[in-house]
Amino acid sequence: MLARIFPDRFVPVLFATILLASLLPVEGAAVPVAQGVSTAAIVLLFFLNGVRLPRDEVLHGIRNWKLQGANLAFCFLAMPLFGVAAQAVTAPFLPATLALGFLFLGILPSTVQSATAASSMAGGNVAASVVAAALLNLVGVIASPLLFAALAGSAGAIHGAAALRIVAILLLPFIAGQLVQRWLRPWVLAHRGAATFMDRTSIAIAVYVAFSAAVVGGIWHQLDAREIGVAFAAVAALLALAFGGAWALGGVLRLRHADRITLLFAGAQKSIAVGAPLAATLFPPAIAGVVLVPILVYHMAQLVISAWIAPGLARSAEV
Repeated sequence: MLARIFPDRFVPVLFATILLASLLPVEGAAVPVAQGVSTAAIVLLFFLNGVRLPRDEVLHGIRNWKLQGANLAFCFLAMPLFGVAAQAVTAPFLPATLALGFLFLGILPSTVQSATAASSMAGGNVAASVVAAALLNLVGVIASPLLFAALAGSAGAIHGAAALRIVAILLLPFIAGQLVQRWLRPWVLAHRGAATFMDRTSIAIAVYVAFSAAVVGGIWHQLDAREIGVAFAAVAALLALAFGGAWALGGVLRLRHADRITLLFAGAQKSIAVGAPLAATLFPPAIAGVVLVPILVYHMAQLVISAWIAPGLARSAEV
């Protein structure tokens, strides 16, 4: 029963992380230590992403320009606009930082492993899914901060210190991973379980530290039941727009059924693996935890939805 409710094991891990941060947040003298550990985990995460993302396969797979162009357009044009709309609609009802989280959600790239796994389970074009996930994340390392700065106005201003942190903590480790990919990628691929464990541990640490600061700052006292309901309703609307819009775009472009499935999951899913580190880099800890609330809820929901709809898509492909 638990496997059906939580088809991806990372969903209960995120639940547990949020619960732990709520009950035992990092406080006092432990905060600088926890932030140092979080930064080190983020550096490791982006280094491993650089090692793993297949640069040569991306260049080869771009030849399917119709599918990959649709992925880029939906992820970095349509979804940011949905995020802007969600921020505007929720701003009168939510704290400004929480409403900003919907814009932040919209500018993030797609997931890597879960989008590819869902596409495979649904009978999609797995090779194209690998290329799409890698391409979106390669572009997203640079495009996501720039999109946020362009769309968020004064709230998204990236000052010198934040820009240096993005370069030092996110971009340089990613580039370093790309440079040593030739030597390390075979080892990483041969030890997928260990690499995935390190990925998810790094994300959980970043979420725990950021959400701890939000808890200490009084997030659970700032939000009442109505505001929590508005936030969940907005996430549900974004999920419907994302999954429905990506599927509809595939139909408008008359993509093959397998390619349409690839577009669905690559376009609709959003990455907490980029979101948590980027929020920790862009914002002070207390703000980062609040900004992350929409993507945390969205990420957990998208994994469940993807696992639920994939078998039906696979059956329709066989008909």
